[in-house]
Amino acid sequence: MRASVASKLRSLRTAGRPALRTRGAPEPWTAPRLIAWTAILVALAESAWLLYPSVRARVLSLEETPAVRGYRLAAGIGCFSCHGPGGNGGTKNPGSEEGEVPAFGEQTQMMYVKGEQDLREYILDGAPRRKREDADYRTKMEAAALRMPAYRPFLSASQVEDLVAFLRATSGQIAPDEALAARGAERAAELGCFACHGPLGAGGVSNPGSFKGYIPGFWGGDFDELVRDDGELRQWIAEGGIPRISEHPIGRIFVRRQVIKMPAFGHGHVQSPEDIDALMAYLRWIRAGSWKSLTRVAAGG
Repeated sequence: MRASVASKLRSLRTAGRPALRTRGAPEPWTAPRLIAWTAILVALAESAWLLYPSVRARVLSLEETPAVRGYRLAAGIGCFSCHGPGGNGGTKNPGSEEGEVPAFGEQTQMMYVKGEQDLREYILDGAPRRKREDADYRTKMEAAALRMPAYRPFLSASQVEDLVAFLRATSGQIAPDEALAARGAERAAELGCFACHGPLGAGGVSNPGSFKGYIPGFWGGDFDELVRDDGELRQWIAEGGIPRISEHPIGRIFVRRQVIKMPAFGHGHVQSPEDIDALMAYLRWIRAGSWKSLTRVAAGG
């Protein structure tokens, strides 16, 4: 009887108290709690996605050659509004002798420019001093609807050099003398290599989804990371990739998801294996930097 009364008293004391959980037991997943955690995870994922480009830029060694900087600067200061997209010409210029604004490429520069100093003066003052002092030249320029502006008040010395680097790279005047490499230069132009890899392989063309966010060029460390020897270079050209990257657990993810993919030129796009030899010789010529001496020679022409 006493035991029964005691039991009832204990029941009365604990009545209305919340049930005690065992320490460490997880809380039940209620709908509001599930929604809250889902929102947190979505916010974290969104933050990671937004921060990825800046984090990538800090962690990875992103390349930007002077020619790439010059290209972006040219786009930013309005050069392509007159000289055409990418400096490829086509903008009409009523009243001028040519009928249109000259392009930067296809060796057009040789008709107007004697060397790098001429390029600098075109950029800074609208024309080289020797032309500005020529009365006939001034008359021709006054008759044209579009005239080259003077950017001297708006550009730093380093920006001018970046523009010169871009103009030289895209000029079409820098080519190897050695026969095999020269043939490779012709094939590279025919296959459209520079549309993706930049003028003279300067790189910098955006490629969403790729490891570094752009298509690598031929000038710097990106090339060294992707091409360890001639065997890999041949595979890149012929097959559009190499197993070292396409079969890597992380590398293959970027290879699959990048928007622009390297074509496999060995599958019906080159005439013979010798064409690949020529392309390799041309790339090695670019890597050797011989074209830089050609730029200096042109400056003294």
